[in-house]
Amino acid sequence: MNTGVMAVEMTNPDTKWWYRAGGIAAMILGLSYIVITAAYSLGGALPKGAEALLAHLAGHTAAWWVILGLSILTDFLFFPVAFALYLALREINRNAILIGGGLLILFAILDLAVTWPNYAALITLSGDYAAATGDIQRAGFIAAASYAASVLNSSLFAVYAILVPSLGILVISLVMREGVFNKATAYAGLGAGILGIIAVVGPFFVSALGLFAVFSSVLTTVWVLLAGYRLYRLGRG
Repeated sequence: MNTGVMAVEMTNPDTKWWYRAGGIAAMILGLSYIVITAAYSLGGALPKGAEALLAHLAGHTAAWWVILGLSILTDFLFFPVAFALYLALREINRNAILIGGGLLILFAILDLAVTWPNYAALITLSGDYAAATGDIQRAGFIAAASYAASVLNSSLFAVYAILVPSLGILVISLVMREGVFNKATAYAGLGAGILGIIAVVGPFFVSALGLFAVFSSVLTTVWVLLAGYRLYRLGRG
């Protein structure tokens, strides 16, 4: 690690601005995850199948619009967070931080392009489904929702929504063990990454291991809050 270069970079006004911006973005991201979790508890677990999804979403529309809006916001917040982490860690291992940050950006892009448009379609269709006056109309809305439901229930969804960001957090946290971040931040990220990987790969062997996604989500929230606070402090000092 080139400590001389790092010291110069950390006093650079432009770098400090990015630290502050990334830190604020990360803390907003973490707080948004907490609100999303609360909204999920109100919205309830989603059933499988187009008709069951429409019926469920029709009864929890407000909660799911909140989840959708905040989730889109968090995806955009990953961009300044990833760049600020790159600036803070590039002198330790540039290649690793590029890979880790790239995985986070890839996740955000896929989430914005695939996950939330499909959820928006389902939420909208759920309102039409609830207002339908006949079985033929309902059947039409169920057919229209089938594609979105299939995408969100596919194994590929778990890969890009859980596995990709988990790998990114894991790689970044390995780099975080050195440098300006404390051990608690690094190990929270390591835990989030490892549990996320188990949550996706584990169910192929033991179905109950899918529950590890919940613990990964909790540690991810802790990780972004701790990383955000540290980045903000770097930008201030």
